[in-house]
Amino acid sequence: MNETIKLLDVVALTEDLLEVNLYRGQVGTIVEILAGGKAFEVEFYYPSGRTYESLGLEPEQFMVLYFAPVSRAMI
Repeated sequence: MNETIKLLDVVALTEDLLEVNLYRGQVGTIVEILAGGKAFEVEFYYPSGRTYESLGLEPEQFMVLYFAPVSRAMI
């Protein structure tokens, strides 16, 4: 599937990143598109809004979350 990843998309990790104490399923937000869309800066934050981690990830390391029905044409 060829989905378009956009700024402010909400994503979840698909793997553990033990070196930065992040685990599969943790939720973050795309805040920057890097390397022409081959990597993305993802920010992880507390419910209060304070960031606890921000790092560059490749698309294989996360999945985009959808909060409403989507058609196959969108993903």
